[in-house]
Amino acid sequence: MTLTARYDRDINQLEFLENFALNLHRIEKDVQRCDRNYWYFANENLDKLRNVITTYVWEHLEVGYMQGMCDLLAPLLVIFNDEALTYGCFCKLMERMIENFPNGRAMDMHFANMRSLIQILDSEMYDLMDSNGDYTHFYFCYRWFLLDFKRELVYDDVFAAWEVIWAAKHVASSHFVLFLALALLETYRDIILSNSMDFTDVIKFFNAHKQSKTLATKMAIGLLAKVTDIRHNPNFGHFVCLI
Repeated sequence: MTLTARYDRDINQLEFLENFALNLHRIEKDVQRCDRNYWYFANENLDKLRNVITTYVWEHLEVGYMQGMCDLLAPLLVIFNDEALTYGCFCKLMERMIENFPNGRAMDMHFANMRSLIQILDSEMYDLMDSNGDYTHFYFCYRWFLLDFKRELVYDDVFAAWEVIWAAKHVASSHFVLFLALALLETYRDIILSNSMDFTDVIKFFNAHKQSKTLATKMAIGLLAKVTDIRHNPNFGHFVCLI
């Protein structure tokens, strides 16, 4: 090996290690604060969480660690209580969820589809959003989609809710998360309208209220059925992609 080749190799290795070290710092910050109020993470299980997410980042350093990954990993570890099984499931989950992170394109599509759904299914709600500071960009839904509603639900409901979301792709719609998001809004529709909530009010409200997965998923299924019924109407042609 020539001196130049060795130099290039050493530089690449150094850059790799520096990048990995930076990711380790981000991981450590999030691991220490991830789900600490849940009983499972009150002991050595934090080490398991750290091991799994560190392994993922080592194997996917081109992706790296981004805030929110620990949130998606934690419930899987609770269920499996096994690092290898959790890692395998997390890798599969991230094949879909990675598009919701900053480098992906899914989040903008979610926002655009939510805008269309609200306009058609609840024009009064849309008019409020449009007139009261215009938050029809739906950025308040960002965390909902990023974490599959994990922080919006009671923790013990997350497992069943995720199963519904994952199964819906095969039996109902690959866009079921949109209808779940709409269900959260419709659950508190009267409160939002009567208080003429603006963007900040909506964020604060949902941060303070944990949802029941039973009520939310039932309403989401009903909303999906409603869209299914009207999708053949030529005025609703743009909904076909959501079924």
